[in-house]
Amino acid sequence: MTGRSSVPLMGYPRVPGAPPVTVQRWDGGTPRPGPALPGAHAHDFLVLLHVERGHGPVRVDDREIELGPGDVLVVAPGAVVTPSETVVPADGLAWTVFFPADAVDPAGPAPLVSWRAHPLLAPFVGGQAGAQRLTVPPDERAAWRAGLEALATELDERRDGVAEAVRAHLTLLLVRLGRLEVDVATALADRPVLAAVFEVLERRFAEPVTPQDVAREVGLTPGHLTTLVGRETGRTVGQWLTERRMREARRLLAGTDLTVAAVAGRVGYRDPGYFVRRFRREHGVPPRAWREASGG
Repeated sequence: MTGRSSVPLMGYPRVPGAPPVTVQRWDGGTPRPGPALPGAHAHDFLVLLHVERGHGPVRVDDREIELGPGDVLVVAPGAVVTPSETVVPADGLAWTVFFPADAVDPAGPAPLVSWRAHPLLAPFVGGQAGAQRLTVPPDERAAWRAGLEALATELDERRDGVAEAVRAHLTLLLVRLGRLEVDVATALADRPVLAAVFEVLERRFAEPVTPQDVAREVGLTPGHLTTLVGRETGRTVGQWLTERRMREARRLLAGTDLTVAAVAGRVGYRDPGYFVRRFRREHGVPPRAWREASGG
Protein backbone atom coordinates (compact mmCIF):
# COMPACT_ATOMS: atom_id res chain seq x y z
CA MET A 1 0.00 0.00 0.00
CA THR A 2 1.31 3.45 -0.84
CA GLY A 3 1.81 5.67 2.18
CA ARG A 4 0.06 9.01 1.78
CA SER A 5 2.63 10.83 3.93
CA SER A 6 5.51 9.71 1.68
CA VAL A 7 4.28 11.17 -1.64
CA PRO A 8 4.31 14.79 -2.88
CA LEU A 9 1.07 16.77 -2.67
CA MET A 10 0.38 18.80 -5.82
CA GLY A 11 -1.52 22.06 -5.48
CA TYR A 12 -3.75 23.43 -8.23
CA PRO A 13 -1.63 25.70 -10.53
CA ARG A 14 -3.65 28.91 -10.36
CA VAL A 15 -3.18 31.65 -12.95
CA PRO A 16 -4.27 35.21 -12.01
CA GLY A 17 -7.46 36.17 -13.83
CA ALA A 18 -8.11 32.67 -15.18
CA PRO A 19 -10.90 30.35 -13.97
CA PRO A 20 -9.44 27.60 -11.75
CA VAL A 21 -10.40 24.78 -14.13
CA THR A 22 -8.13 22.80 -16.47
CA VAL A 23 -9.28 20.53 -19.30
CA GLN A 24 -6.82 18.26 -21.08
CA ARG A 25 -7.51 16.10 -24.13
CA TRP A 26 -5.32 12.99 -24.30
CA ASP A 27 -5.16 11.78 -27.89
CA GLY A 28 -3.37 8.45 -28.26
CA GLY A 29 -0.14 8.64 -30.22
CA THR A 30 0.64 12.24 -29.13
CA PRO A 31 2.55 13.36 -26.04
CA ARG A 32 0.49 13.87 -22.92
CA PRO A 33 -0.34 17.58 -22.47
CA GLY A 34 1.02 19.57 -19.56
CA PRO A 35 4.16 19.16 -17.46
CA ALA A 36 5.57 15.76 -16.62
CA LEU A 37 4.03 14.30 -13.47
CA PRO A 38 6.04 12.78 -10.63
CA GLY A 39 5.63 9.09 -9.83
CA ALA A 40 3.10 8.42 -7.10
CA HIS A 41 1.56 11.73 -5.99
CA ALA A 42 -1.59 13.25 -4.51
CA HIS A 43 -3.62 16.37 -5.37
CA ASP A 44 -5.30 18.97 -3.21
CA PHE A 45 -7.93 19.37 -5.95
CA LEU A 46 -10.54 17.17 -7.65
CA VAL A 47 -9.85 15.15 -10.80
CA LEU A 48 -12.24 13.70 -13.36
CA LEU A 49 -11.01 11.35 -16.11
CA HIS A 50 -13.33 10.34 -18.95
CA VAL A 51 -12.28 7.68 -21.49
CA GLU A 52 -13.83 8.15 -24.90
CA ARG A 53 -11.88 5.40 -26.69
CA GLY A 54 -9.36 2.77 -25.61
CA HIS A 55 -8.60 0.74 -22.51
CA GLY A 56 -5.98 1.11 -19.81
CA PRO A 57 -5.27 0.98 -16.07
CA VAL A 58 -5.05 3.76 -13.49
CA ARG A 59 -3.62 3.08 -10.03
CA VAL A 60 -5.22 4.97 -7.14
CA ASP A 61 -4.08 4.25 -3.58
CA ASP A 62 -3.55 0.48 -3.56
CA ARG A 63 -6.06 -0.35 -6.32
CA GLU A 64 -5.51 -0.73 -10.06
CA ILE A 65 -8.66 0.34 -11.88
CA GLU A 66 -9.13 -0.78 -15.48
CA LEU A 67 -10.91 1.83 -17.61
CA GLY A 68 -12.65 1.44 -20.96
CA PRO A 69 -14.86 3.42 -23.36
CA GLY A 70 -17.46 5.51 -21.56
CA ASP A 71 -15.86 5.12 -18.14
CA VAL A 72 -15.46 8.09 -15.81
CA LEU A 73 -13.01 7.99 -12.91
CA VAL A 74 -13.51 10.57 -10.15
CA VAL A 75 -10.53 11.05 -7.85
CA ALA A 76 -10.90 12.79 -4.49
CA PRO A 77 -8.33 15.19 -3.04
CA GLY A 78 -5.63 13.35 -1.13
CA ALA A 79 -5.86 10.08 -3.06
CA VAL A 80 -2.48 8.71 -4.13
CA VAL A 81 -2.29 8.42 -7.93
CA THR A 82 0.42 6.53 -9.80
CA PRO A 83 0.38 7.66 -13.46
CA SER A 84 0.41 5.16 -16.28
CA GLU A 85 1.35 6.07 -19.83
CA THR A 86 -0.74 3.16 -21.11
CA VAL A 87 -4.09 4.59 -20.04
CA VAL A 88 -4.42 6.13 -23.52
CA PRO A 89 -3.21 3.68 -26.19
CA ALA A 90 -2.38 4.73 -29.77
CA ASP A 91 -6.02 4.51 -30.86
CA GLY A 92 -7.42 5.97 -27.63
CA LEU A 93 -8.90 9.29 -26.56
CA ALA A 94 -9.49 10.53 -23.02
CA TRP A 95 -10.29 13.78 -21.22
CA THR A 96 -9.20 15.02 -17.81
CA VAL A 97 -10.74 17.88 -15.85
CA PHE A 98 -8.94 19.31 -12.79
CA PHE A 99 -10.48 21.85 -10.44
CA PRO A 100 -10.46 22.92 -6.79
CA ALA A 101 -13.78 23.05 -4.93
CA ASP A 102 -13.98 26.86 -5.18
CA ALA A 103 -14.31 26.54 -8.98
CA VAL A 104 -17.84 25.32 -8.28
CA ASP A 105 -18.65 27.67 -5.39
CA PRO A 106 -16.20 30.61 -5.13
CA ALA A 107 -18.05 31.98 -2.08
CA GLY A 108 -17.93 28.68 -0.19
CA PRO A 109 -16.12 28.75 3.16
CA ALA A 110 -12.83 26.85 3.59
CA PRO A 111 -13.17 25.10 0.20
CA LEU A 112 -10.39 22.54 0.73
CA VAL A 113 -12.09 21.39 3.92
CA SER A 114 -15.75 21.61 2.94
CA TRP A 115 -15.73 20.17 -0.60
CA ARG A 116 -17.33 16.96 0.67
CA ALA A 117 -20.38 18.92 1.81
CA HIS A 118 -21.23 20.37 -1.60
CA PRO A 119 -24.14 18.63 -3.41
CA LEU A 120 -22.53 18.84 -6.86
CA LEU A 121 -19.41 17.11 -5.59
CA ALA A 122 -21.29 14.08 -4.27
CA PRO A 123 -19.70 11.64 -6.79
CA PHE A 124 -16.31 12.43 -5.26
CA VAL A 125 -17.58 11.30 -1.84
CA GLY A 126 -16.64 7.64 -1.75
CA GLY A 127 -16.34 6.71 1.92
CA GLN A 128 -12.86 5.23 2.36
CA ALA A 129 -12.17 4.96 -1.37
CA GLY A 130 -10.07 7.65 -3.04
CA ALA A 131 -11.61 7.02 -6.47
CA GLN A 132 -14.79 5.70 -7.99
CA ARG A 133 -15.46 4.41 -11.49
CA LEU A 134 -18.74 5.26 -13.18
CA THR A 135 -19.91 4.65 -16.74
CA VAL A 136 -21.67 7.00 -19.16
CA PRO A 137 -24.48 5.18 -21.03
CA PRO A 138 -23.83 4.97 -24.80
CA ASP A 139 -26.72 7.29 -25.65
CA GLU A 140 -25.30 10.04 -23.38
CA ARG A 141 -21.68 9.95 -24.57
CA ALA A 142 -22.14 12.48 -27.38
CA ALA A 143 -23.53 14.98 -24.85
CA TRP A 144 -20.54 14.35 -22.57
CA ARG A 145 -18.11 15.01 -25.41
CA ALA A 146 -19.96 18.17 -26.43
CA GLY A 147 -19.91 19.41 -22.85
CA LEU A 148 -16.19 18.78 -22.45
CA GLU A 149 -15.44 20.45 -25.78
CA ALA A 150 -17.54 23.49 -24.81
CA LEU A 151 -15.74 23.77 -21.46
CA ALA A 152 -12.34 23.49 -23.17
CA THR A 153 -13.30 26.10 -25.77
CA GLU A 154 -14.33 28.63 -23.11
CA LEU A 155 -11.04 28.12 -21.30
CA ASP A 156 -9.03 28.48 -24.53
CA GLU A 157 -10.80 31.55 -25.92
CA ARG A 158 -11.36 33.46 -22.64
CA ARG A 159 -14.02 35.75 -24.05
CA ASP A 160 -16.04 38.19 -21.97
CA GLY A 161 -17.90 36.39 -19.19
CA VAL A 162 -15.47 33.45 -19.23
CA ALA A 163 -15.64 32.89 -15.47
CA GLU A 164 -19.43 32.60 -15.47
CA ALA A 165 -19.47 30.45 -18.63
CA VAL A 166 -16.83 28.05 -17.29
CA ARG A 167 -18.69 27.69 -14.00
CA ALA A 168 -21.93 26.98 -15.87
CA HIS A 169 -20.32 24.31 -18.07
CA LEU A 170 -18.59 22.72 -15.07
CA THR A 171 -21.84 22.72 -13.10
CA LEU A 172 -23.67 20.96 -15.95
CA LEU A 173 -20.87 18.40 -16.19
CA LEU A 174 -21.13 17.68 -12.47
CA VAL A 175 -24.92 17.39 -12.66
CA ARG A 176 -24.50 14.76 -15.39
CA LEU A 177 -21.85 13.04 -13.28
CA GLY A 178 -24.14 12.91 -10.27
CA ARG A 179 -26.79 11.09 -12.30
CA LEU A 180 -24.47 8.20 -13.13
CA GLU A 181 -24.51 4.98 -11.16
CA VAL A 182 -21.38 3.27 -9.85
CA ASP A 183 -20.60 0.61 -12.44
CA VAL A 184 -20.44 -2.39 -10.12
CA ALA A 185 -22.46 -4.87 -12.18
CA THR A 186 -20.32 -4.49 -15.31
CA ALA A 187 -17.09 -4.61 -13.36
CA LEU A 188 -18.10 -7.85 -11.66
CA ALA A 189 -19.71 -9.62 -14.61
CA ASP A 190 -17.01 -12.29 -14.59
CA ARG A 191 -17.00 -12.70 -10.79
CA PRO A 192 -20.38 -14.22 -9.91
CA VAL A 193 -19.86 -14.38 -6.14
CA LEU A 194 -19.02 -10.68 -5.90
CA ALA A 195 -21.85 -9.87 -8.30
CA ALA A 196 -24.20 -11.75 -5.96
CA VAL A 197 -22.93 -9.70 -3.01
CA PHE A 198 -23.69 -6.43 -4.77
CA GLU A 199 -27.06 -7.71 -5.95
CA VAL A 200 -27.97 -8.32 -2.30
CA LEU A 201 -26.73 -4.86 -1.30
CA GLU A 202 -28.78 -3.23 -4.06
CA ARG A 203 -31.90 -5.19 -3.20
CA ARG A 204 -31.68 -4.83 0.58
CA PHE A 205 -29.80 -1.57 1.34
CA ALA A 206 -33.08 0.06 2.44
CA GLU A 207 -33.52 -2.60 5.13
CA PRO A 208 -31.59 -2.77 8.42
CA VAL A 209 -29.33 -5.37 6.80
CA THR A 210 -25.86 -6.19 8.16
CA PRO A 211 -22.75 -7.63 6.50
CA GLN A 212 -23.53 -10.87 8.35
CA ASP A 213 -26.93 -10.98 6.65
CA VAL A 214 -25.25 -10.49 3.27
CA ALA A 215 -22.78 -13.29 3.97
CA ARG A 216 -25.58 -15.65 4.94
CA GLU A 217 -27.56 -14.89 1.78
CA VAL A 218 -24.65 -15.56 -0.58
CA GLY A 219 -23.55 -18.69 1.30
CA LEU A 220 -20.25 -17.43 2.74
CA THR A 221 -18.95 -17.06 6.24
CA PRO A 222 -18.62 -13.43 7.42
CA GLY A 223 -14.85 -13.83 7.52
CA HIS A 224 -14.65 -15.20 3.98
CA LEU A 225 -16.93 -12.42 2.72
CA THR A 226 -14.80 -9.75 4.40
CA THR A 227 -11.61 -11.14 2.89
CA LEU A 228 -13.07 -11.57 -0.60
CA VAL A 229 -14.67 -8.12 -0.89
CA GLY A 230 -11.69 -6.37 0.70
CA ARG A 231 -9.20 -8.07 -1.60
CA GLU A 232 -11.19 -7.49 -4.79
CA THR A 233 -12.54 -3.96 -4.19
CA GLY A 234 -10.35 -2.34 -1.54
CA ARG A 235 -13.43 -1.66 0.60
CA THR A 236 -15.46 -3.56 3.16
CA VAL A 237 -19.04 -4.75 2.76
CA GLY A 238 -20.01 -2.22 5.41
CA GLN A 239 -18.42 0.63 3.45
CA TRP A 240 -20.20 -0.41 0.24
CA LEU A 241 -23.48 -0.63 2.16
CA THR A 242 -22.95 2.83 3.62
CA GLU A 243 -22.03 4.25 0.21
CA ARG A 244 -25.24 2.92 -1.33
CA ARG A 245 -27.36 4.21 1.55
CA MET A 246 -25.73 7.64 1.44
CA ARG A 247 -26.26 7.88 -2.32
CA GLU A 248 -29.97 7.21 -1.86
CA ALA A 249 -30.12 9.59 1.11
CA ARG A 250 -28.63 12.40 -0.99
CA ARG A 251 -31.20 11.75 -3.70
CA LEU A 252 -34.11 11.83 -1.24
CA LEU A 253 -32.85 14.92 0.57
CA ALA A 254 -32.41 16.86 -2.67
CA GLY A 255 -35.49 15.62 -4.50
CA THR A 256 -38.24 15.10 -1.89
CA ASP A 257 -39.82 16.80 1.11
CA LEU A 258 -39.40 13.77 3.38
CA THR A 259 -38.29 14.53 6.90
CA VAL A 260 -34.78 13.55 7.92
CA ALA A 261 -36.27 10.81 10.09
CA ALA A 262 -38.27 9.50 7.12
CA VAL A 263 -35.17 9.53 4.91
CA ALA A 264 -33.30 7.57 7.60
CA GLY A 265 -35.99 4.91 7.53
CA ARG A 266 -36.01 4.78 3.74
CA VAL A 267 -32.27 4.02 3.60
CA GLY A 268 -32.13 1.35 6.29
CA TYR A 269 -31.46 3.25 9.53
CA ARG A 270 -33.91 2.63 12.37
CA ASP A 271 -32.32 5.33 14.54
CA PRO A 272 -32.56 8.80 12.92
CA GLY A 273 -29.92 10.13 15.30
CA TYR A 274 -27.43 7.50 14.14
CA PHE A 275 -28.27 8.32 10.52
CA VAL A 276 -27.56 12.01 11.14
CA ARG A 277 -24.19 11.19 12.75
CA ARG A 278 -23.27 8.80 9.94
CA PHE A 279 -24.29 11.30 7.24
CA ARG A 280 -22.26 14.02 8.90
CA ARG A 281 -19.23 11.75 9.16
CA GLU A 282 -19.42 11.00 5.43
CA HIS A 283 -20.23 14.51 4.16
CA GLY A 284 -19.00 16.96 6.78
CA VAL A 285 -22.47 18.46 7.32
CA PRO A 286 -25.77 17.09 8.70
CA PRO A 287 -28.59 16.04 6.32
CA ARG A 288 -30.56 19.25 6.84
CA ALA A 289 -27.62 21.41 5.79
CA TRP A 290 -27.07 19.20 2.75
CA ARG A 291 -30.69 19.69 1.74
CA GLU A 292 -30.44 23.46 2.10
CA ALA A 293 -27.22 23.58 0.05
CA SER A 294 -28.81 21.52 -2.71
CA GLY A 295 -31.86 23.77 -2.87
CA GLY A 296 -34.15 20.95 -1.75
